[in-house]
Amino acid sequence: MTEPRGPVDSSRVPRFAGPATFARLPRLDEVAGADVAVVGVPFDGGVSYRPGARFGPAAVREASRLLRPYNPGLDVSPFATQQVADAGDIAVNPFDIGEAIETIQDAAGHLQADGARLVTIGGDHTIALPLLRAAARRHGPVAVLHFDAHLDTWDTYFGAEHTHGTPFRRAVEEGIVDTSALSHVGTRGPLYGKEDLTEDEKLGFGIVTSADVYRRGADEVADQLRQRIGDRPLYISIDIDCLDPAHAPGTGTPEAGGLTSRELLEILRGLAGCRLVGADVVEVAPAYDHAEITSVAASHVAYDLISLLALQKKREKTDE
Repeated sequence: MTEPRGPVDSSRVPRFAGPATFARLPRLDEVAGADVAVVGVPFDGGVSYRPGARFGPAAVREASRLLRPYNPGLDVSPFATQQVADAGDIAVNPFDIGEAIETIQDAAGHLQADGARLVTIGGDHTIALPLLRAAARRHGPVAVLHFDAHLDTWDTYFGAEHTHGTPFRRAVEEGIVDTSALSHVGTRGPLYGKEDLTEDEKLGFGIVTSADVYRRGADEVADQLRQRIGDRPLYISIDIDCLDPAHAPGTGTPEAGGLTSRELLEILRGLAGCRLVGADVVEVAPAYDHAEITSVAASHVAYDLISLLALQKKREKTDE
């Protein structure tokens, strides 16, 4: 079996040079096949406040130049145990949300056809719906772990059913998610009314607020989430605004009182052992960022997601 081809060696090529792929990994067309494909979706046609997340994939890739090949937090070399490749960006119609959703769904399905798992960089949270559709088509209804300041289970905005605030309601309605294993993490801030919480609960979601994480700690929260997820196929969707604006200022709808980047990473690491089938990191809007704070955080989040998939790959080989 061919050894996975990893990132460009930073001891030979400076990090500020070399390919502009995620973590300076090979492109998908440069490898025979990929266990994990990192793909960008530069689309922000579904935002309700600040635009700019269409530039998120490029910003996260740029920040990822500093990533290194060994992850001590999970004791794994994520690029050595599996082939990870950058699949580039999915080009979507910026003027037609419906067409964009169909394009993303089709492209995600094509990328997964040979067994690759996707780590997608957005783009706004509208893209979660077609990605969930593609995941469910392959794995059946999936458990969802949704990190976000907001519920994203509203019905419509200005009469529009597909926006960055509605994907998880649509996913429940379409039957593509397992309603016994749905969780929000990091929610906070004002709502339109108490009924938002009531409606969200009816859809099947459990909520771990950012205050819950602060009071209970990352380890306890991760344990609770693992119990809820069980052995179901899991999709993780991470809106970078789950982080406090101190840790992620470059986003479309910031809310005070969020998670720290450390808390988010530790919760993710606590999910080792879950059956992850796909993930996204969305809503990085670099125009509102400074010193790459938000894109650096997002690149590390994506790196830990890839590391979780590497651990899963090792478990699967052991079970064979």
